Order: sequence, then C-alpha cells, then structure tokens
Amino acid sequence: MTERVIDIRHPQIAGQPEIKRISQKTIAGRKHSVKKTSFWIIGIIVIAALVLGYFTLSQATIEIWPVTTTVETKERVEIDTNNGEFDLARKILPGKIFEESLTVSQSFTASGRAEKSEKAKGVIQVYNAYSDVAQALVANTRFISAEGKLFRSANAATIPGGKYDGKGKLTPGFVDVEVVAAEAGEEYNIGLSTFSVPGFFGTPKYTSFYGKSFSPIAGGSVKEVAQVTQFDLDKARLEITDKLLQESKNLLRQKMVADFMLLDESIEQGEVEINYSVQAGGEAESFNAEAKGHLKVIAFKKFDLENFAKSSIITSLAESSRSDDVLDENLWGETKVQDVSLELDYQFVAIDWQTGKLVLDLSFSAKTYPELQEDVLGAAVSGKRLNEIYAFLGDQANVKESKINLWPFWVQRVPQEKSKIEIKLNLNN
Repeated sequence: MTERVIDIRHPQIAGQPEIKRISQKTIAGRKHSVKKTSFWIIGIIVIAALVLGYFTLSQATIEIWPVTTTVETKERVEIDTNNGEFDLARKILPGKIFEESLTVSQSFTASGRAEKSEKAKGVIQVYNAYSDVAQALVANTRFISAEGKLFRSANAATIPGGKYDGKGKLTPGFVDVEVVAAEAGEEYNIGLSTFSVPGFFGTPKYTSFYGKSFSPIAGGSVKEVAQVTQFDLDKARLEITDKLLQESKNLLRQKMVADFMLLDESIEQGEVEINYSVQAGGEAESFNAEAKGHLKVIAFKKFDLENFAKSSIITSLAESSRSDDVLDENLWGETKVQDVSLELDYQFVAIDWQTGKLVLDLSFSAKTYPELQEDVLGAAVSGKRLNEIYAFLGDQANVKESKINLWPFWVQRVPQEKSKIEIKLNLNN
C-alpha cells in the first residue's frame, strides 16, 4: 500500500530544519497505547473495589429453622386469695376477692286482663216530712230513683224530725245519705232525681219520707282493665336479678386491676331483695321492680396462668441438650416456649369462700424450641465458606432447615467480624 502523507506542503525556508511528516499509522499506534493503559487502570480500580467490598461491605444473614416440639398437658391448680406468691411446685397461684353492692330498677308491662265492675255512687238528701220525731234508717236501706234505678244506703242514718212553725206547718227535717247502686254499670249513672223509700210502701210514711239529689250519681261502669299477674312478677324477678348480676359484674371488672379475669361460676351473689310497685292482681298497665344485692368474686390473672403453663411445659420436657450435636454444646441453651403458640383453656372445679380458694382445671399446649446461642454460632461460622457452613449446620440435630445469604453477590465467605453476621431464628412452620 502506498504511504499517505500530508498533502499540504510548506515551502522550505532557508536555514530552518525540514518539517517531518507524521503518518496515519503512527497516530493509530499512539491511540492503542492509551486504550491499553486505561484498561489496566479500570481493572485495578475494579479489583480494588471488590477487595474493599469484601473486607468492608460484606454481610451475611443466616436463617435457622430449629426443631420444635408441641407439648400438650393438663394440670389442676388452686387460686388462693391468702397467698400472694406464685408457687409452681404446689400448683398455687395468687388470687384476689372483689366485691360490689348495687341497686337496679326496671319497668315491666302487665300481661293480665280483667273485668272491672264499678257501682255508681252519690249523695242524696233524705227528708222527714212525716212528723217531728226522728226516723232511723239501717244500712242498705233501699231507695228507688224516678228512673226506677235501685240504690242502697252505704251506712245507717237517722233522719231528724221536722219542725212546726207557729201556724202548725211542719218544715221537714233532712240528712245527707251516701247511696250506692244495686248493680254495676253505666246505666246507674244518673243526673238529678227524686227517690222513694220502698220499705215504707203501703204505710203513711211512704209519701212523707223521700230523697233528692243535687249532684249527679256517677262512677258506674263495667270494663276490661290491665292487671299485673303472678306470672308477670315471676318473670320480672328473673330479669331484674339477671340485670343486677350483669351490671354488678361490669362494675367489678371496672374495679379490677388490669389483667384480672373472672369466671361466672366463681361469683357469689347474696340474697337479692326485690320490691314491686304493684302486687299480683293489681290494676296497672305497667309496674316497676327494684332489686338490691351484693356480689363478690375470686379473680385471678391470666398472666399467672400463662406463666404457670409455660413453666409446667418446660419442667415436663427432658433435657434440651442433645449428645449427638457436632457443635460445641454451648451452642444450644435452655428449652423455650413460643409465646404466640400458647393455647390455654381453664374450667371451674370448686370454690370455698371460707378459705378464699378457687380450684381450676387447666388444659394447655405450646410449641417449644431450643434456645440458640447466637454469639457461639457467629464465632463458629465466621470466615467459613458456604458449603462448610451448610455441612456444619446439617450435622446439628436441633436444626431442621437453614438458609444463608451473602452480600455482595460475589462474596463466597462469611465475614470475619461478628457484627456483620445477622442470625435469625425462624419458628414458623
């Protein structure tokens, strides 16, 4: 190939050196040398970053699923209000007595119906125009109104005799007499009227003894009315007693210290005093019932039951350490109970108010696991490769599954520094 030179030529000046001509090949060689140098610089920077990342930025997360055991058991415990201490060996838990007095009232509707009969009543003036001698009338003396309605005197009465004037004219004597209709009903409600005394019929007195009313005789009726029955009272007793119990329990719960619990069977309700505004047979659309009572209960803390259950589970298990573990035996600590897995049920057995004791049957279950000593594990795996650690953990009888994540992605060993090793114990299935 013909070598290309620079086309523009400068005239040669006398006495000056000749200008050298630079070929394209020379320029390309220089560029190649610069690229090669840059490549090595970048490579050195990358390697330095990797080394720096390994020693300063590397991190490891080790997640371990331990072997768990679900334990189920039953125990009978005693809640003692005289003992404020938790006694696991004797299965005694502390308790406390709470008391409350309360009065509640409630209105109830009467369900009975009855026929109510009322007799008309009124007052008439009875006259003695017969003589100046008084005339006695016995109770229930009959009087007949001008309308032919029969009435009777409510009480015995004496009609004063009349008085003669100077001309021998007799002014009748008179007395007010309360009369009651012979029968119930509105037809005996009458206005102003005159009355005869049928007992004097056929004698001269019949026309001389008579009565007059100056106000209506009223009040007679026959109607259906609401009536309180014994069934109503018995029903009210049950409802008001239950209301007293529920409101007393609510007040007791408000008075209780936090975390205290109560069973309905552990409540003692004293004699309940109940008063009714209307008795059985009384006429009323509704009536009120009032109940007074005293309530007391032996309460206990759920926290104490849970602690007893967990302690009982731990003591019922065998030694948590395993003789076939490859790691140092210090890797595994005491057996622990997973709190969220605890299931607790309690049933009432008996109560003794004289001694202040309550007996319960407990049924409980929980998941247990060996405690992992993270510092020991961190020291054992620091600086190890992944395959070494997986093999290491795989030999542990207490490890069901494990997972290791290293960062950055090119790191192949767990960091030496324990602070860069995160250990997680996973208790999920």
